[in-house]
Amino acid sequence: MIYLRNVWLYLAGLVLTVFWASRVVLHSLRGDPCGLESFCEKAPRVWSLGILRLAGVEVEVEGAQDFVPDRPQIVVANHASWFDVFAVAAHFPGVYHFVAKQELSRIPIFGAAWLACGHVAIDRSDLSSAVRSLEQAARKIRKDGATIVMFPEGTRSPTGELQPFKKGAFMLALKADVPVVPMAIQGSRDVMPKHHWLVRPGRIRIRIGEPIPVDAFSVKRRNALVREAHEAVAALLEDVPVAGPAVAGKSEPSGSSEPSGSSGSSGSSEPPESSETTEAPEAPGPSGSRDPSSDREFTNTNREPRNT
Repeated sequence: MIYLRNVWLYLAGLVLTVFWASRVVLHSLRGDPCGLESFCEKAPRVWSLGILRLAGVEVEVEGAQDFVPDRPQIVVANHASWFDVFAVAAHFPGVYHFVAKQELSRIPIFGAAWLACGHVAIDRSDLSSAVRSLEQAARKIRKDGATIVMFPEGTRSPTGELQPFKKGAFMLALKADVPVVPMAIQGSRDVMPKHHWLVRPGRIRIRIGEPIPVDAFSVKRRNALVREAHEAVAALLEDVPVAGPAVAGKSEPSGSSEPSGSSGSSGSSEPPESSETTEAPEAPGPSGSRDPSSDREFTNTNREPRNT
């Protein structure tokens, strides 16, 4: 029965993805920025809610009461499943933009819609291109007061345990002089773990923590900021209390969805890593890893004034 349900989920998700992505592209061709912006706020939520409903997944948000959606900030979260993206896209409070692998923008129709809605693509194989993409995200934060969502682990955790964070998100926060907001996503791996295609019904909980101001940090102290954010996300994953009541509810359908991945004991190989929301590469450092944000474009410690 679960196999038939997954066939239905993938087919219905594909149809709904094409439907909503096509509508976004058509809006972008009309030359109406205000109309496009409004539609881009609606489409991903309705699309993701449709996927969650088809998959039988409920989402609970904790800490939204104290979250301020109308200020520029960078949200960093753990990443263990494709359903992290659907849960966040459907239920995250306020307007948001993802930073993701460039390959996502190459998916026919969907990629064009994704870029039209202002999400940022990063080419992790090209350091200079990745730095330019992070600069683009920094401009979006300063100009639009945007909330940027990033998964600093860089890929989905195969075990569900929190992996080390890459530095790109934190260099971006220092560059734009905006707070880092830790967020934990629980339960998504039970719905669809890495390396599996089958999706199982379940419950996902999103926990939003207290913002971490970057005033006390600098580019030279970026590792301290990375550690503090990592510890904050780890604490949220361990159910350390979060201020504000939880908001629970079933995911409502109202629209569309995209084929999701899967969970379960019998899965096969995963969808291509390229379409996963992720972090940027690192520039050469003492350990030989690369982080574009530590390149010279991101080494100016004179940060610009914060948007208010």
